[in-house]
Amino acid sequence: MTIKTDEDEFVEAAPRVRKPKSTGRQGFWPWRDLPSLLWLIAVAVVTFVHPFVERSRWLMVHLVLLGALTHAAMVWSTHFSQALLKTGPDVDGRRIQDRRAILLFAGVGVVVAGVLMDRWLVALAGAAGVSVAVFWHGLQLWRRLRASVAARFRVTIRYYVAAALCVPVGATFGVLLARGPDDALKARLLLAHTGVLALGWIGLTVTGTLVTLWPTMLRSRMDDRAEALARGALPLFLGAIALIVGGALMGWMPVAGAGVLAWFASALWWGRALWGPARRRPPREFGALSVAAALAWLAVLLVWTGVVLLRGHDWAELAEGHGRATAVLAAGFAPQLLTGALSYLVPVVLGGGPNAVRTATDTLGRFGTTRLALINAGLILSLLPIPSIVRVLTTTLVLAAYLCFLPLLAMAIRRSRNVVRAGGGLPTTPRGPVQPAGARSVWSSGQLVAALAVLGMAVALGVAADPGAAGFPVTSAGSAVPATGETTTVRVEAKGMRFIPDSVTVPAGNRLVIDLTNTDPTTTHDLVLANGTRTGRLRPGRSGTLDAGVVGESLEGWCAVVGHRQMGMVFSVLVEGTPPVTAAGHGAHGPQQSAGAQSGSGAQAGSGAPVDLHGSFSPGFAAVSPVLAPAPDATVHRLTLTAREVELEVAPGVWQKRWTFNGVTPGPTLRGKVGDRFVISLVNDGTQGHSIDFHAGMLAPDRPMRTIPPGESLTYTFTATHSGIWMYHCSTMPMSVHIGAGMHGAVIIDPPNLPQVDREYVLVQSEIFLGESRAKGFASEVAAEKVLAQAPDAVAFNGIASQYDHHQLAATAGERVRIWVLDAGPNRPSSFHIVGGQFDTVFAEGAWLLGDPERGGSGAGGSQVLALAPAQGGFVELEMPEAGHYPIVSHLMVDAERGAHGILDVTP
Repeated sequence: MTIKTDEDEFVEAAPRVRKPKSTGRQGFWPWRDLPSLLWLIAVAVVTFVHPFVERSRWLMVHLVLLGALTHAAMVWSTHFSQALLKTGPDVDGRRIQDRRAILLFAGVGVVVAGVLMDRWLVALAGAAGVSVAVFWHGLQLWRRLRASVAARFRVTIRYYVAAALCVPVGATFGVLLARGPDDALKARLLLAHTGVLALGWIGLTVTGTLVTLWPTMLRSRMDDRAEALARGALPLFLGAIALIVGGALMGWMPVAGAGVLAWFASALWWGRALWGPARRRPPREFGALSVAAALAWLAVLLVWTGVVLLRGHDWAELAEGHGRATAVLAAGFAPQLLTGALSYLVPVVLGGGPNAVRTATDTLGRFGTTRLALINAGLILSLLPIPSIVRVLTTTLVLAAYLCFLPLLAMAIRRSRNVVRAGGGLPTTPRGPVQPAGARSVWSSGQLVAALAVLGMAVALGVAADPGAAGFPVTSAGSAVPATGETTTVRVEAKGMRFIPDSVTVPAGNRLVIDLTNTDPTTTHDLVLANGTRTGRLRPGRSGTLDAGVVGESLEGWCAVVGHRQMGMVFSVLVEGTPPVTAAGHGAHGPQQSAGAQSGSGAQAGSGAPVDLHGSFSPGFAAVSPVLAPAPDATVHRLTLTAREVELEVAPGVWQKRWTFNGVTPGPTLRGKVGDRFVISLVNDGTQGHSIDFHAGMLAPDRPMRTIPPGESLTYTFTATHSGIWMYHCSTMPMSVHIGAGMHGAVIIDPPNLPQVDREYVLVQSEIFLGESRAKGFASEVAAEKVLAQAPDAVAFNGIASQYDHHQLAATAGERVRIWVLDAGPNRPSSFHIVGGQFDTVFAEGAWLLGDPERGGSGAGGSQVLALAPAQGGFVELEMPEAGHYPIVSHLMVDAERGAHGILDVTP
């Protein structure tokens, strides 16, 4: 009797997907093996530098799906077709496959370049290259099918051909998306694009392959019904895709949702072919476990998307939520499927005998439990409403776990070759053969515990770094009032800059517990009491508990998010038999004084020393460049504006935590011409709700200017209809505080026939309101009370007071200089003046006040100031007849003395 060991089963299983020796394709093959790895490396690079890369989210998703996974799908479907059909080497030879891979690689690169450069025709050319490559691939598969003799599982190749036909259709939708449609049409095209490519191209390739690959990976017997189930499922899959696309294009969300759920139901019916082998031999190796995890994420994505579509009523809202869906697809499904399949296929294709295959397989499965736990538990955490710092730490761990595959792959190839050089046997020592590293099963409870401990540490570190955003309550010290032993519990909602209810009455000596729920869908809130207890910041939909301890006197409470208290978001704790507090936080016996009453409120006016505008900036300080670039030739302008909080130097040696667009104040200056289209993506990476309002466009503000909570995004599209320099700003209430904190910028729309000049600058005037902690040497947030009192600490050009005294604007005598000026406020007007100069051309609020080029240019008159109210703008032109230093000021001289001052350095 012969007893089969696991090694025997491994040897018998491996040839099921091994290429015939006649093809000569064992070993390293550059255009087969390298492109997917290169795309994955590119994903890693972009992930690390994404804050500095435009459209980084789109880029990462497409590098994974369009780059790495598409190449792998094309390569391995060819591999399996050859293994199943056993056609001759003259059908789709290696040289033809190389040409196809090169065309695909170049096409993906051109698509990426076209989208990033905002060149629609370039993106179209790249999409055409990708479509031709994949269609050519499908044509060659059809030739293989026609040239082969009867074989089992010919239906697998039909899956591959149908998948290849989906790519040109999906690419067409992608090109239409590149043109920047409005939110509703964008959502419909996104759904059609994703449905055809993810469920058609990738989905059909995967389902067609796994019928035969899955049992082989498990080293289990194939289900007897597998071929029949695959044949029956193919028309169901195609019908579901047609429903998705048809529903999306017609704007019928329930139809599209039914299509998604129909695809999921078809997958469950087809998946019975996978269940039998898995039940007989559950997945134990890394490759099979990784593929199983990928399929689980796909199932979650399908159910979630289908339910959202069936329940949805607004395509624009669907576009906003598309980010999470693509995150699941690009981070949970695609890379786990790819690394799992390659962990099995690469050793088999490298060959070299059972020992070499086993060595490479075990090497690729090293630390498998740790990697799988970090990836999947980390992704689950990152999709939850957690503080942004925690999300950054967990996604970094997920990326690190994925990146482990690359060095393990190199190690697996090297160790496999070493086994081959040793004659196909394992290296030996005096004690006997050296066993391959790792066990056949990657399961390890110790690794699981270690991975979860690392994730727990990341969460703890994130909470420690930003406890206010984590929602942890702080319990107060005891009270001098005798405790009654009873507890008063009240449920409070935070919504619309109000607490509901906004007061609670408590018997003296009772313990007070407040359960706060943030039902405001747009921003974060918290509750702070004057005795120092607080909930921590709560994202929309989150709840927190404030344990005020035993209370013996009335207390004031408020929302500590900057500006919310000034908007009326206050709360009162009324203790029976004691005087009530007032809205200002005063009881009948005077102000409520306690530790923590002021700290964290973020709303108290600073009382530090006056700003020293004649001091020195910090080492390494770089002034904001005032140089204005010419309007680009493109007629469609795309920009991602990310709302984030950044500590910036706002005056010499003075720092403040600024609320910014893209980490700078003012935000990036946009420039174009009348008739140009602007497509702006707003991403909220802050700790509270933000929004954006572009004065340069005319459209109903209801949706594009709405406030979005942290972690969300929206697309704002407008067409420039009139020339001028237009303000954009955060329009979330209190608007004055958000603008005063730095959330503003300029859009310049050139008047028709605007003459060229020698030098062109842009200056945005704004006010700076420093908070309490400035006097203690820390970066303060905006002082909301100073904003409301119209009492700025400094006034600045381009966000930094007096920076152009130290880093002067340059010109040469006789040159024509144009200076665009915008008064961003939020409160102070500007009277722009250059000492020693006179303006011969003045353009203000869309009107030529002097020097209209349509009427002969400059006349005899001149101008000394450009007077602007908040949110107004224009430009002036002048020529300096001689060298010298010409002060640039707001002639509201108190503001010039507060920092609205600079120098125009004119050289001979």
